[in-house]
Amino acid sequence: MHFMLVLVIAFSMLLAACSGNNNGGNNAQDPANNGANNGAAEENKTPQEFRFTLASEPPSLDPALMTDAQSSIVAAGLYEGLTRLNTKGEPENALAQEIITEDNQNYTIKLRQDAKWSNGDPVTAKDFEFAWKRALNPETASEYAYMLFYLENGEKYNAGEASADDVGVKATDDYTLEVKLYTPAPYFTSLLSHYTYLPVHQATVEGAADWAAEANTIVSNGPFRLTEWKHADKLVLEKNPDYYNADAINFTKVTISLVEDENTVYQMYETDKIDWIGAQAGSVPSDLIPQLVEQKKAEITAVASTYYYLFNNNKVPFNNVNVRKAFSMSIDRQALIDNVAKANQTPAFGLVPPSIAGPEGKMFREVYPDTGFSTENVEEAKALLAKGLQELGLSEFPEVTLLYNTSEGHKAIAEAAVDMWRTNLGVEVKLANQEWGTFLETRKAGQFDIARSGWGADINHPINFTYDLIYSKSGNNDGKYNNPAVDKLLDDSLVSSSAEESMAKMAEAEKIALSDDMAVLPMYYYTTVTMIKPGFEGVISDYAGHIDWVHGSKK
Repeated sequence: MHFMLVLVIAFSMLLAACSGNNNGGNNAQDPANNGANNGAAEENKTPQEFRFTLASEPPSLDPALMTDAQSSIVAAGLYEGLTRLNTKGEPENALAQEIITEDNQNYTIKLRQDAKWSNGDPVTAKDFEFAWKRALNPETASEYAYMLFYLENGEKYNAGEASADDVGVKATDDYTLEVKLYTPAPYFTSLLSHYTYLPVHQATVEGAADWAAEANTIVSNGPFRLTEWKHADKLVLEKNPDYYNADAINFTKVTISLVEDENTVYQMYETDKIDWIGAQAGSVPSDLIPQLVEQKKAEITAVASTYYYLFNNNKVPFNNVNVRKAFSMSIDRQALIDNVAKANQTPAFGLVPPSIAGPEGKMFREVYPDTGFSTENVEEAKALLAKGLQELGLSEFPEVTLLYNTSEGHKAIAEAAVDMWRTNLGVEVKLANQEWGTFLETRKAGQFDIARSGWGADINHPINFTYDLIYSKSGNNDGKYNNPAVDKLLDDSLVSSSAEESMAKMAEAEKIALSDDMAVLPMYYYTTVTMIKPGFEGVISDYAGHIDWVHGSKK
């Protein structure tokens, strides 16, 4: 006997509601609604436009190459995967009509048969098989390939030790996908929502390497189509009339302006040029937040994201644990929040945010608090710095630079941190900023001493903040932290006999990395400050702190 969606039920035990409410995503994934009456419905709808900003150009709209929030916010409208996460972080069927498993390891996924690519071709199971194997192909150089390592032989194929035919995914017919994992994963339906698992159109991908770089060459399958991409200026998306559930999509046009300066974004909002600020889609200037919140013009929401600084663990002086600890212990996080960030954030000493679900229906941080990881102690920090420099054979602190991506908010935090290091440790740290795309490339190449970083949840599970950020082989471990004991705990967590045992191992790995090794410098757990014009509904910050706009509407 097959039990449909057994893993969804299992995962629901791990999930907890964070912020916001359901935005109507259930309607978008109703298999019974085949869009047969879309034409008549469209004729009766008044055009609705929604406008917001992104701080920079999406570096890529190719699902295999995307790594950042800017890209994923746009991709949420352009592509449709097998599942989507609702605003609470819970998985719901999208292109998957039925997901069947007996053991959380072997899956049969039946696709709905009315989905089309923007060129009119049907979306099939073969598109998913091709996309997943392409992301794993080492020649693709996907930084998120490890998200597909759950597939049997996925990691081996990525390492050149197996062939594509060995990977545990196969389209057995146009609308049936057979998937085999190397280990049971009770959160697999959530993983299916991640952009690395999105389908791509094979002929388009094979026809041009830069297929996802221009509006007129992208072939997509989501509720919107990209009709204009004026680089460094704006992107325009229009409702896809061929989307299988077009009745659930209300916006007829979405305009995304590329604006870096926060004060400019705010002025655009005040002069009715945009409808929204917040949740990775524009930022409210820090000095205005208290006043706007008091006037109830802005709202603060805690989200599952962490603001932290990366140490280059392979470069002097931050290859020394005592130097890393000294830099962390000399930061007054609450003062940083009160005087600079000003959005009621929570000081962070770990990586997993308070709103991430944990074992037995509790929050992860409730069971595994980060309060014992480290302390803020200037005198101890000075002693550790002196010890670290002595161990490195240095008579004085070398020249180092803190790198951040261009933003007034990031600049203010960086200036405050540099001032604390100067005052508390007697060291000088230079500042440098780069445009987002260049910044990501520089950080990925390890060409930094300290660099700003932030991480928002892809799924509502602590694995997203442990395996992703402190595992030595992770493509998102830009500081190149490497501790075999941590790697073993994380490997073992994937094959643990229970969810509780798995999370306990993740918690132990995080504590070693942050308490013993100070792999990174956590600053605070994010909140997001949002503003929205009257008349809009269903546009909110999701549990992870990203704008959820696809199913919004305007009165």
